[in-house]
Amino acid sequence: MSSRTKKILLLLLVVLLVAAAIYGWQQFKAPERSTHLPSATVTRGNLQEQVTATGTINPRNYVDVGAQISGQLLRLHVEVGDPVEAGQLLAEIDARVLEANVAASRAQLRAQAAQLRDRQAQLKLAQLHYQRQQNLRADEAVTEEALQQAEASYLSAAAQLDQLQAQIEQNQSSLAADEANLEYARILAPISGTVVSINARQGQTLNANQQAPVILQIADLSQMRVETRVSEADVSRLRVSMPAYFTTLGSQGQRWRGELLRIEPTPVIENNVVLYNAPFDVENRRNQLLPQMTAQVFFIVAETQDALLAPSAALQRLDRQRYQVTVLTPGGSQEVREVQVGVNNRIQAEILSGLQEGEILLLQTGSQQNRATQNTNRIPGMPRL
Repeated sequence: MSSRTKKILLLLLVVLLVAAAIYGWQQFKAPERSTHLPSATVTRGNLQEQVTATGTINPRNYVDVGAQISGQLLRLHVEVGDPVEAGQLLAEIDARVLEANVAASRAQLRAQAAQLRDRQAQLKLAQLHYQRQQNLRADEAVTEEALQQAEASYLSAAAQLDQLQAQIEQNQSSLAADEANLEYARILAPISGTVVSINARQGQTLNANQQAPVILQIADLSQMRVETRVSEADVSRLRVSMPAYFTTLGSQGQRWRGELLRIEPTPVIENNVVLYNAPFDVENRRNQLLPQMTAQVFFIVAETQDALLAPSAALQRLDRQRYQVTVLTPGGSQEVREVQVGVNNRIQAEILSGLQEGEILLLQTGSQQNRATQNTNRIPGMPRL
């Protein structure tokens, strides 16, 4: 082989080696660097900023039905789960003593009515006698003393009549109380609803002298109230009438919706955590919600539809109003842009300006996010640590 041929082969070998080195660098070095950069794509979708909490479901309207009189519970006409209408008979208490009291009061009133007629007759007689004595005294046929005695008899008869009428009124009030107690022996439903609990049993003796014993509870299950407890860190983000929804265990993703009624000012402290009650009402037309169910509640602070969305991890806060992101260009370079952010639920953020759908963003690592937070929260004029 000639020296010229050897030179050509050597040159070809050098060219092949350089080409292989360039190809290897493009295939291994550049992709390795790009694949190790955490990134995400700007997409389009819906977004909600929420406050989450847990709550307990109870009927909005319920009544504890108690006994106003003492006695033995003779009969219960309902069971737990029975629907009832207002005015329906629920239970009966032994009323034999009450019936006897009513009968005695009525008999006493009849006797006093007879006494009243007798007193009225005596008053009329005393009045006539007094008038005759006045006429006779005018003719000086009787003494002044006789006239005075007739007047005293007339006034005494009138006073006795007034006294008897007062006793009759008193006994009529006692009769009304006895009749009311007799009515209380029949316990009626105060509202329409469902019997949710029964606390007494047939044959049990009820004592209403110290406090009214609760026999059963009726609740209107068509309207339920969700008693939600929100932490003090999130309660400032709530506002009255803001929309809310919740799910229950086993609801298979079904949502019930309502509006926040109020934020109750008295907190509840559980395990050194301050919680505030934030209730709202929901419809329960199909009776799927039952008392004491646990609800996972979501208060909607803000929401947007069909918006550009970027991961919150791609945002770097410049101050309380401005953010910036790092965009990975198709050529592999990095471009820093300032963006305007709308709704932000700390996982995704709405991009109002500065990005387009499909662009790739560089995600910040944990250390970068910590540094950004420190720089944002540091006091102006103080050196960086």
